[in-house]
Amino acid sequence: MIKATDIHKSYGDLEVLKGVSLEVSRGEIVSIVGASGAGKTTLLQILGTLSKADRGEVEIDGRKISSLGDRALSRFRNERIGFVFQFHHLLPEFTALENVCIPGLIGRRDRREVERQATELLTMVGLADRMEHKPGQLSGGEQQRVAIARALINSPAVLLADEPSGNLDTHNRDEIHRLFFDLRERLNQTIVLVTHDEELASRADRRIVMRDGEILL
Repeated sequence: MIKATDIHKSYGDLEVLKGVSLEVSRGEIVSIVGASGAGKTTLLQILGTLSKADRGEVEIDGRKISSLGDRALSRFRNERIGFVFQFHHLLPEFTALENVCIPGLIGRRDRREVERQATELLTMVGLADRMEHKPGQLSGGEQQRVAIARALINSPAVLLADEPSGNLDTHNRDEIHRLFFDLRERLNQTIVLVTHDEELASRADRRIVMRDGEILL
């Protein structure tokens, strides 16, 4: 589902990624761990097409990213890649249901179909009774569940998560961790997680360790 080959990335004189290569299979959950500055988030951003590698190739669901122009790349990102960040980035003026619908509407899908799917996803993540609540009326864990549902609204090929439980208390952290594995069981979702949480990292099918811009194992 994901193939990255010889990825290099520098910012000025700082070489952040030094020839990283990895493959992730369909339905696999992979965690990426390492100290701050190891290059984890930079790699995730390149896999998610949010940043371009200086050298190397990324292929997602059979599509080579380098072959896509800017407009096609934006469409591909919206349709095929879901993102979950440490901070949920929900729009405060919209309800949970409306927040989940936004990527689908940006993709110009039929509103009724998007709302139906958003309702199903919010039910799946345990928020059937919170759909009409705005973010300010939801707990941190509930807001992150909304963010996960939003990431799934376009049925992405891959779900990329950067410290998805880093801002949560122990109870909500454990609930979010379980949710990722439920998603794999229900949707055969491919998931790549950058995390400092060793409990989450150890539960993944594969744990990748980075140091100084390289993969150690």
